[in-house]
Amino acid sequence: MFKLKDYQEQSLTALDNFFRQLRISGLNAAWQHCVPLQEKQGQTWQVPYNSEALGDVPAVCVRIPTGGGKTFLAAHAVAHTGKTLLDTDAPVALWLVPSDAIRAQTLAALTVPRHPCRMAMAEYFGERIRVCALDNLTTVGPQDVGQSAIIVVATIQSFNVKEKTQRNVYSFDENFARHFQGLTPQQEERLDKVTEADLAAQPYLTASDLGRVKSSLANWLTLHKPIVIVDEAHNNRTDQAFRTLKNLHPACVIELTATPADNSNVLYHVGASALQREDMIKLPIVLMEHPTGWKDAVRDAILTRDRLETLAAKESDYIRPVLLFQAEPKNGEVTVEKLLEHLVSPDGEKLERKQIAVATGDQKELDGIVLADPLCPIRYVITVEALKEGWDCPFAYVLCGLQDMKSSKDVEQILGRVLRMPYARQRQQIELTKAYAHMVSSVTARVADQLADRLVNNMGFEPYEAAQAIAPAQTALPLPEGGEQPRPKPAEAVISLPAAPTHSVPEDLKQTIEIRPTTGGATAIVRGELTEQVEEFLLTSCNAKHQQTIKDSIERERTRQAALLAPSARGIRFAPLPQLCLDWDGELQPVEKRILSELGEFDLFSESIALAGFTIRERGTAFEIDLDGGKVVYELASAEQLHLNEIATHATENDLVRWLDRECRQKDVGQAVLLKWLLAVVRHLQADRGFSLTALVRAKYPLAEAIRREIDRRRDNAVSSGFQKSLPGFLAAPQLEDSFSYAFSFHPTHYPARPPYYSGRYRFKKHYYPVIHDLREKRADGTPAEEFVCARALDMHPAVKHWVRNVEKEDRFSFWLPTSTDYFYPDFVCELTDGRVLVVEYKGEPYKTNDDSREKSQVGHQWENSSNGKCLFLFAVQQDDQGRNVEQQIAHVIQK
Repeated sequence: MFKLKDYQEQSLTALDNFFRQLRISGLNAAWQHCVPLQEKQGQTWQVPYNSEALGDVPAVCVRIPTGGGKTFLAAHAVAHTGKTLLDTDAPVALWLVPSDAIRAQTLAALTVPRHPCRMAMAEYFGERIRVCALDNLTTVGPQDVGQSAIIVVATIQSFNVKEKTQRNVYSFDENFARHFQGLTPQQEERLDKVTEADLAAQPYLTASDLGRVKSSLANWLTLHKPIVIVDEAHNNRTDQAFRTLKNLHPACVIELTATPADNSNVLYHVGASALQREDMIKLPIVLMEHPTGWKDAVRDAILTRDRLETLAAKESDYIRPVLLFQAEPKNGEVTVEKLLEHLVSPDGEKLERKQIAVATGDQKELDGIVLADPLCPIRYVITVEALKEGWDCPFAYVLCGLQDMKSSKDVEQILGRVLRMPYARQRQQIELTKAYAHMVSSVTARVADQLADRLVNNMGFEPYEAAQAIAPAQTALPLPEGGEQPRPKPAEAVISLPAAPTHSVPEDLKQTIEIRPTTGGATAIVRGELTEQVEEFLLTSCNAKHQQTIKDSIERERTRQAALLAPSARGIRFAPLPQLCLDWDGELQPVEKRILSELGEFDLFSESIALAGFTIRERGTAFEIDLDGGKVVYELASAEQLHLNEIATHATENDLVRWLDRECRQKDVGQAVLLKWLLAVVRHLQADRGFSLTALVRAKYPLAEAIRREIDRRRDNAVSSGFQKSLPGFLAAPQLEDSFSYAFSFHPTHYPARPPYYSGRYRFKKHYYPVIHDLREKRADGTPAEEFVCARALDMHPAVKHWVRNVEKEDRFSFWLPTSTDYFYPDFVCELTDGRVLVVEYKGEPYKTNDDSREKSQVGHQWENSSNGKCLFLFAVQQDDQGRNVEQQIAHVIQK
């Protein structure tokens, strides 16, 4: 069974939280509650929910880069959304894709028994899954609705039309008639009726059919208010597509794309760095440019592939590296035919023809081929642009682009095939964790920039991620043991100007700035750092209407330079930090929640059986359920879905308990104990609270949510108790060489930063990573933000070698200390020039003396005191009891 990656879990959690909040507070309030703030140039704001296209239909987007497993995530999202939004474990979903090729690929992924996507759905639905194309949806009967999850896979083009009589999905079809019996007036109101146009288009309809509910596929979907999944959603955001979706009356729309449109409601954003942390993609892309000719590029690409195959033989998994050639179109110099002739010719590369597959619009030599099969001989694939969708092969390692980068529009689609990691796990040979690109270009210095632009604009990378992702071949060599790349000079920046500057370059900048005229404008070549002086010249010497464009270009170049200069990018290791440990029976144990819950004797039966805060009030067509004071409205599903007639005679306590067991399973609670406790809860709710078994079964989803919360509450109480018992025995691991497994280290490429990233005017010089997580330069009133002041003071202190803005709630990749309720993630972690480490937690004035702050201060100083002087902890405030500001507090603690 394939497990969800951390970023996929977080994406699903974001969707779950949004849909739960939607039911409590409504669409706009849920959006404001769940969507993070954005920041640029020190200004902070929250993007408002855009309801213009779909009105009150909740429509949200998960932005996930190419290679991030969108189909696998969507397979899980169908089940999650069915439960959190619709109270059903048998939802109806319409899965829309942009092309027939991807439709066929998606259908295979959801139907092949051992495919990860099919297995993901089976995890929730078992065998109760019906996956259908439009042409076999008629095989689904009324008895299947509410019993099985029904997934309909189609292209948006199948529904997209101004005149509905032009599409079969809107036509009257007698095969669907059985689904439209016994409709309520409310259901009939939203369904299409037979019109005069239908009578003209379908002669077998008569005047007596006029005005009756149309038995059509589209009406069937509308009747069941489907969850709509929109894959590659950026291709489907037209006015016509919106009208199409709105007419289907979906329960919600979930968009998945690497490059959302400006009007998409991006609920959760996954960065490419998150994929790299999970070994989902190969990075960096080692780039070799070939301005001398295409034959040189072909030769070196083949040699690169051959070398990788030699290394792959040392891996435990079977890998046969594949080289993709992107030939030129028929009117180009290096066509498919010319390249193929060169590859097999005795005067060329002398390759075996059976090792080459041609995949173009006319030649489909990959059809039916399983490239991962060890018996497959193919090592080279020639294409033009036919691979840009509906094809995948993680064995693809090398791209040889023979189309000039200035004219190629589809290179990022081919490149996306090279980025995917075989088996999505780390390789033993470091060279097999990278991708390789050999590119023909007549503009040598710009290939890396053009590739980076495509990573940002078409593949979902952030600018800083794209800058790090491209590594020139000469700088991609492995580092010597314990070595690091020297601090390079800032890369040459190339800034396009919409028009030639109106002023000449000042004398003191002539060694830095070169202006080259181009067609319709100019190019500024900046050698060295993009200083404020350089920016001022470029902005003031151009028309005011172009200033923002130039400013954005300068910011992109600064981002690229920062990515190259950051300590993590140069292979510098951050000093390890000892974790707080507990001496337990003579052995060190890290102070984790699991250990604390054991010390606190976590036991579901340690308290009396109760489910406080859970109440049900049925009002007409809806439940109102209180969960810990939060009122949630649950619309009642149809009688067919709820099976109300069956519940009274067939559903038993054991049926409900077994269902709750599946929904509420816990890693630290044995199944036998959980089943016994769940049965006690169900009997308590009936005997002591007066709920009937029928009511509990009908409200089983909110009941499961209340039970999960109750288990969490009891575990938290045990953790708190265990924390208080063990606090006197906490000690940090004093000798790292003896207990290295209990030390935390920041990984050079695994920084879990989330937007909004720092984008202020102050240029930090010592942050370990090229991007800074969630740091705002200014407050709403325009004054410097307190945490920014603290970060700037750390950056400017001469004793600080480098520092990290620590990311909260990332226990794998961030430094944490235990508290009585959870993990505590200090705001800043610094390595000092003398080898010590400094951890800083900043608290604003209103919070510096509350219970939470006192506990964090106590734990932090306990960590410091037990480190034999290796660790320092500072609980920083705007002004301490001695009247010292933040800069002075930092200086004082470092001088210890």
